[in-house]
Amino acid sequence: MSDLSQDEFLGGRLRIAQPLRGYRSGADAVMLAAACGAWPGHRVLELGCGAGVASLCLGFRVPGLHLTGLELQPDYAALAQENAAQNGIDLRVVQGDLAAMPATLRAESFDHVIANPPYFTSSTAAPDPGRNIARHEDTSLAGWMDAALRRLRPGGALTLIQRADRLDGVLAALVGRAGAVVILPVTARAGREAGRIILTARKGARTPLRLLSPFVMHQEVAHLRDGEDLSPAAAAVLREGQPINLK
Repeated sequence: MSDLSQDEFLGGRLRIAQPLRGYRSGADAVMLAAACGAWPGHRVLELGCGAGVASLCLGFRVPGLHLTGLELQPDYAALAQENAAQNGIDLRVVQGDLAAMPATLRAESFDHVIANPPYFTSSTAAPDPGRNIARHEDTSLAGWMDAALRRLRPGGALTLIQRADRLDGVLAALVGRAGAVVILPVTARAGREAGRIILTARKGARTPLRLLSPFVMHQEVAHLRDGEDLSPAAAAVLREGQPINLK
């Protein structure tokens, strides 16, 4: 893959190559990693790992994980593997389709599955094919959820980030299969509607759902000046690599 940029994550602690004109991960991938409650020794699978940003942010924060990424697009899978090597983080990348799970992964189970499923079901196609595949739904959201739950061990945890207006589809896919659901609304600024949700659930659990107070990304109530105005909580996650507490 040519025409790459070297992008800094976690305040420069990670340098990750991403395509200039293809799909590029940003804050959502970092937030996803921060919300995963993995501990050293746990096995973690990321569905649709792209260039590896979420898995590598998680691997940096929690050393000693057994990280696996599944990626549909061969160029991105290769790039994720290269990014892992460049940052000294052990990440196994499997190229394949979650809708036709590779045999090597069908034989395995994981303590955690993390995912950032495509946000868009229908809209104008992106000019870059790689970006279009990553952003627009081919496998349904229910298919993503099914693939994640099948790969989890009993009691294992699913963590995902998704558009807030698709929460109903996420919850429907969990019925009878996972519980202990925790939902964290993510809003750009205080007083605004949530645009994203981060959700965690445990396979086979029956604990009631919990809805947390919103996570506010920006300090000011409006964009008043040029430059970054992250809230202290967002700066801790995006710049310092701190976890998001979903307790």
